[in-house]
Amino acid sequence: MNALQRAGLTPASATALLGASALAALAAYNNARARAAERENPPVGHFVDVDGVGLHYIARGAGRPVVLLHGNGVTSLDFLLSGLFQRAAQTHRVIAFDRPGFGYSERPAGRIWSAEAQAHLLLRALERLNIERPIVLGHSWGASVALAMGLLAPDRIDSLILVSGYYYPTSEYAAPLLMGPAIPVLGQVLRHTLAPPLARLMWHRLARKIFAPQAVPEAFRAYPREMSLRPSQLQAEGAESGLMIPDAIAMQSEYVRLRTPVTIIAGEADEIINVQKQSARLHREIAQSRYMPVRGVGHMVHYFAANRIVDAFRDANATAPPRRAVGAGELAPEPTVM
Repeated sequence: MNALQRAGLTPASATALLGASALAALAAYNNARARAAERENPPVGHFVDVDGVGLHYIARGAGRPVVLLHGNGVTSLDFLLSGLFQRAAQTHRVIAFDRPGFGYSERPAGRIWSAEAQAHLLLRALERLNIERPIVLGHSWGASVALAMGLLAPDRIDSLILVSGYYYPTSEYAAPLLMGPAIPVLGQVLRHTLAPPLARLMWHRLARKIFAPQAVPEAFRAYPREMSLRPSQLQAEGAESGLMIPDAIAMQSEYVRLRTPVTIIAGEADEIINVQKQSARLHREIAQSRYMPVRGVGHMVHYFAANRIVDAFRDANATAPPRRAVGAGELAPEPTVM
């Protein structure tokens, strides 16, 4: 009688037991790394409770308020590393939120955290913080949230700065392939076991793609990768990957009724989002918009054109001629990052 028979196990059940044990060990390892990441990168800002949801934000500076909303996969720290936060804080009161589920902000289960749902939450947060008529900048996924804020409360938002956004449901967008960690039941297993190591393997490749055609800036290398690979944030990232197209479908017919002044900024060499099908099209549909394409820059415009984005804050209240665009390719990237 062999060991399996003595233990009362068939080969199939033994294999299943070994697999389950391996997954349990991997989950314990990933959760330990997540806790270590939080110890090594404690929150540097403040918290505000909005309808039972804790939101983490960083605030500095004085003057007209500017709200910064980061994209998928990162946290508010992205704006610090790019230097945009510090440059804007020289002349503005700057508030950078961790959006729900990212960084140290909560993302309660049982709710679909669409761009509109996040916009409602952030508008309530601005009320709690007594921030009136801010300029709201959204990068990538954050641009959808910024747009939703402008549509929901046009009288409470001074103007919008939309950077590298995705606004229309075009077929080249492949992010739904990344939504695995958010799938019910299976996603819970994935985000605690296989998703973190797979994401670690993909991290540098993805970073090269989002910064292409430039090299990944040295400043971004300081980003705490493990904060983005925590199971909780992987769930948020997967959910937002899956929501991108549905949100665009739901919102695209609303853009024409937007009354808030809008500045649209996009890197002409973006390899993540087709700027002609997204930013340029949005400019054509929003009469009171300005379009600022940046030559030779990819998706992470704020790392290479931070000064020009700050100029957009300064000019945000100026009434722009309808459908006026800065000449294609007129803006070249800045020579330095920080």
